[in-house]
Amino acid sequence: MIKVSNVTKTFDDFTAIDNLSLEINNSSIYGLVGYNGAGKTTLLKTIAGVYVPDSGTVEMDGIDLFKHPEKKQELFYVPDDLYFGLASSMKSMANYYKSFYPNFCMETFHKLAGLFGLDIHKKIMGFSKGMQRQAEMVLGLSTLPKVILLDESFDGLDPAKRNLTKKLLLDYMADKECSILISSHNLHELADMCDHIALMNGKSIAMDCAVDDMNGSRCKFRLAYTENVDRNVFNGIEYKNYKADGKIVSFTVSKNLEEAERIIAVSNPVLTERFPLSLEEIFLEEMEDTDYDFEKLFS
Repeated sequence: MIKVSNVTKTFDDFTAIDNLSLEINNSSIYGLVGYNGAGKTTLLKTIAGVYVPDSGTVEMDGIDLFKHPEKKQELFYVPDDLYFGLASSMKSMANYYKSFYPNFCMETFHKLAGLFGLDIHKKIMGFSKGMQRQAEMVLGLSTLPKVILLDESFDGLDPAKRNLTKKLLLDYMADKECSILISSHNLHELADMCDHIALMNGKSIAMDCAVDDMNGSRCKFRLAYTENVDRNVFNGIEYKNYKADGKIVSFTVSKNLEEAERIIAVSNPVLTERFPLSLEEIFLEEMEDTDYDFEKLFS
């Protein structure tokens, strides 16, 4: 399990993440979503030990990773920007990783390289961007890690390789009971594989919950009336995105759904429709408070 407690990381006068906390359980695929520049990569690099936090702690199985760096041998980080030496092949990188990761399995390495159709003797820098990502994924899984950190790791993969990678991660997680953290700004990429989602809204976590709870706790109401209805009849409902089009009213609710349904019933609509919010709609709602002020861009 990974536990991040009150972590802050700054670069000169810029604060990338501020007093951030989260937990990633074993046998869990945890999705971290947010707009570009929200701090996702900084968080992953801090967990991986690339950056040292200004304050706060990062623990793996209750052990502080910065006090016990040897614990990082059970963690593998696949960055967004990959780097390989000009002359490096997958075979030479496997030998290099084997010297650092005691659990590195050459048998697994050869099987995975064959599964992806990668030539382990060719220079990796001659691979396409997608093939380089596949190569790093093969090397990472071959370390048999307890924790996997992936930063935009599906970019550049064709649909077949993307599905193969997802299946491998799901199977590996189920078999090894590991923790997987996937950072992305692509909501659709994460929706069908993560059991937990956190939204980063500029330096901190705006929302953190299980996907099942997220889908069941937020919904959109669409109501029809025989005549125009005053907005005040919905007082007591914590709603967002209120819209009225003649006798049709719609809004979204994320809290106290039972109370919202009671108030709606009292208003006597002739038609009540309730729809679950998609992950994208939830994300956009959470980002509302930090929307750009476009009017100022051209003034």
